[in-house]
Amino acid sequence: MKIRSITIFCQPGFPINRLMLQQVGIFANHARRLYQEAGYEVQSLRLATPPCESFIAAPDLPHAAQSYAIEAHADGFDYVSLGPVNSASKSWGMVPEAIAQSDRIFLSGQLTTPDGKVSLMAVRACAETIVKLAGLEANGFANLRFCALANVPAFTPFYPAAYAAPGRPSFGLAIEAADLALEAFTSAKTLDQAASALIKIIESHAARLEEVAQKVSRMYSYEFKGLDFTLAPFPEDSKSIGKALETLGLEAFGLAGSLFASTFMTSTLDKAEFKRTGFNGLMLPVLEDSGLAQRASEGILTVRDLLLFSSVCGAGLDVIPLPGDTTAEELTPILLDLAALALRLNKALTARLMPIPGKKAGEMTEFDFAFFANSKIMPLESAPLKGILLTDENVPISSRKARD
Repeated sequence: MKIRSITIFCQPGFPINRLMLQQVGIFANHARRLYQEAGYEVQSLRLATPPCESFIAAPDLPHAAQSYAIEAHADGFDYVSLGPVNSASKSWGMVPEAIAQSDRIFLSGQLTTPDGKVSLMAVRACAETIVKLAGLEANGFANLRFCALANVPAFTPFYPAAYAAPGRPSFGLAIEAADLALEAFTSAKTLDQAASALIKIIESHAARLEEVAQKVSRMYSYEFKGLDFTLAPFPEDSKSIGKALETLGLEAFGLAGSLFASTFMTSTLDKAEFKRTGFNGLMLPVLEDSGLAQRASEGILTVRDLLLFSSVCGAGLDVIPLPGDTTAEELTPILLDLAALALRLNKALTARLMPIPGKKAGEMTEFDFAFFANSKIMPLESAPLKGILLTDENVPISSRKARD
């Protein structure tokens, strides 16, 4: 287990408030040192601002991205999220140019409105942005730094979903802990034992992580928002959430029974007691997980499966390799489904979709990237919408309420 990120939430503005950036940089580096002394590896320090359009004019977004990449890095931050573009924003067209400024800059796009509506205009704009980003870098890599958000609140530590709300600086931890699930499930003789073992090991680590967080919070008077124990994987079998789920008794993740296993995992995570922020669910990032990448290559795990599992998991559709000729019109229905699912079930979901230039469905990716496992390009099985689904309406979706 490691800390994927110490994510600092603050609002340095633009032009950048250098004093604030220096102060939160000192804090973040001090926090990393304390966690390292407590025995935890800290993979990265990350900064998340409020939604970019709240403090950056649309034409200035590329310049602001370049400035943040340089100045935040000088204060020790590995990456910066400038938050989401909202549904009716004029900033959509500037997102690809802003992301092109630096591989340290992340952005996102809101598919839903604060009052519980799906923005059909934003869904299409987000799909168009994904297609534009696909051609910016070899292997479609720019889409690693952009995702669509549906019903995602502020103070989520995981990127690219992270963004802040107004207020004093605060922080949260994104945890890479798929190996804990493997450890807990491997020796279990019953599902009850598996659940108990996972809860125990999570709560044990959470207590240690929170102790350090409260200590550094008191020193600087920055609020600790909590932990995101989404059991993020790493592309090794010993750190695969797909392999952990198969340890429960699945022949292969993606086959019938996988929805139950996913639900069992998220239900178990819900029972663990610790201070929470972010998703705290089941993350199924295909390219970041050797087990999931293998099942996708075998055709056992599909995009439709992952959308189904999103109904019970914690993050949604993540780092999915798609054909390079995928159009915005084909992506739009997928994003529309995800947005509807998020609002109807009242949960946070994201979509980070990666069309790979020059690749067709069934061909292997060719990534030379330590954080990705290669997999076959997954067919999208989508067709353009027509009729009144092509309007610019904001469509209200009521969350499902339990009946007496």
